[in-house]
Amino acid sequence: MSMLTFSGSQENDPRIMEWRADHQDVLGKIAADWFRVIRTIGPDVTELLHDGLLTVCVDDFPFAYVGAHKAHVSVGFFYGVDLIDPTNLLQGAGKRMRHVKLRGGDNLDTDALTALIEASYLDITRRIK
Repeated sequence: MSMLTFSGSQENDPRIMEWRADHQDVLGKIAADWFRVIRTIGPDVTELLHDGLLTVCVDDFPFAYVGAHKAHVSVGFFYGVDLIDPTNLLQGAGKRMRHVKLRGGDNLDTDALTALIEASYLDITRRIK
């Protein structure tokens, strides 16, 4: 299987700071909080803004993204189909990608989402070695 790559990921993408400034509502803050969790999951994680989504990579290989939409926040995984999801948080029927929808006030299993983020990071590091 060929792997998706994005060029231009960096330690601090200035476009992400602009995105944050433009998303100060409740969903924007939820997205920023989860992006911070993903962004700090490993020392080699970089970032970029791709198609309006806060995207994280190892080298130029994306593994997760966060997007704020009108009614929800998506925390997505580029190879989500391969993640073990015992609490059934993942949604989607695409060939590879899966996402978790978050809404303000949801009773979210944060430990389960954090475990998916960690698994996605470990998965991408295995794939690129």
